[in-house]
Amino acid sequence: MEKIQAFIDAWTDDEPGMKPVFVSLFQTLQNKAQADIEFHERPGISYSLRGLRSDRNKRPLFVMVDVIDDNPGQRWLSVCFYGEMIQDPDELGDLIPEGLLGEDGYCFDISEADNQLVSYVSQRIEEAYSYSE
Repeated sequence: MEKIQAFIDAWTDDEPGMKPVFVSLFQTLQNKAQADIEFHERPGISYSLRGLRSDRNKRPLFVMVDVIDDNPGQRWLSVCFYGEMIQDPDELGDLIPEGLLGEDGYCFDISEADNQLVSYVSQRIEEAYSYSE
């Protein structure tokens, strides 16, 4: 958690307003009683939060929240799920064949602070977490 907090604290240039969105999604993951969070740093490429259920052997990952860092002043988020773990009734996600650790997934790109989209994606996190129970 220290690495995540250090990343958040160092994130100062945020014209599109993605930092509060990232913090909100991070807090959603923190509120999951049986979830573990991994943080993978690849400066200049991405910073990745991974929501895991360590009590699941087959597929512990239930969400991946990537901060795309190719332009640190214009970061955006890509939130991805395994295809069968969620529904996308409003068809806002992109199907990525073999795009989530070699399996089909859905990714939702967030490039501006859109409260409706953030709420929709948060609902998908809830759905994926429940699916993994």
